[in-house]
Amino acid sequence: MRRGSWKIRILIGLAIVAFAFVQRCNNKQENPYTGRVQNINMTPDQEIAIGLQSAPEMAQQHGGLYPDQRMQAFVDAVGKRLVENSIARETPYEYDFHLLADDRTINAFALPGGQCFITYALFSKLNEAQLAGVLGHEIAHVIGRHSAERIAESSFWQTLTMGATVGADMGNVVGSIGQNTLLKNGRGDELESDELGVLFMIQSGYDPNEMIKVMQILKSAAGPNRVPEFQSTHPDPENRIEKIKEAIEKYSGR
Repeated sequence: MRRGSWKIRILIGLAIVAFAFVQRCNNKQENPYTGRVQNINMTPDQEIAIGLQSAPEMAQQHGGLYPDQRMQAFVDAVGKRLVENSIARETPYEYDFHLLADDRTINAFALPGGQCFITYALFSKLNEAQLAGVLGHEIAHVIGRHSAERIAESSFWQTLTMGATVGADMGNVVGSIGQNTLLKNGRGDELESDELGVLFMIQSGYDPNEMIKVMQILKSAAGPNRVPEFQSTHPDPENRIEKIKEAIEKYSGR
């Protein structure tokens, strides 16, 4: 009986694993704006809904919105200029730019569907062109559907882990592989967003070399105790600078 039960567990586990791979294949689609084939399991409307739902909580985690409406209007103007002069205007996403009150955490990020954030701590260190570089990078995350891709990848690995756990005690191994894959893809997302950000800057009339200065600001702000690249979801600023220089050379002639 025990042997039969063990066989059933194996079969169920294999079925779950097979389902995960079939579902992943069915979710493959080409991003019309980047040309990259991705594993996506949601529509743009669902991305927008997730972003709108999550935005208030994300703002709250950073002390809410910055109270000076003039500075918020400035961020809005730069963001709008980038959207109107790039492929972002052709996408179904609703771009909103939020200046957060957090004056200690140097950060910028984007939620699915077009909600983009920058902390005052980072904003206060940037000129207009550098701000455009940061916002262009975040717009690129939205266009690249990076959050949606992470969600689909996470769902895939969770299903795979469940199948492996049912079939045998291998859940931790599969989970570990999934985590490493997500970290690797995260670095790729950052580099893709850097390149698109450079293109958006050029198209909007900003000097793309200011993006290099943004990387230098980020490196300086991190200090000597910065986490090594292989332990981080973001590539080393020095490596990003080299890729940014390549992107500037690639797009400057257009």
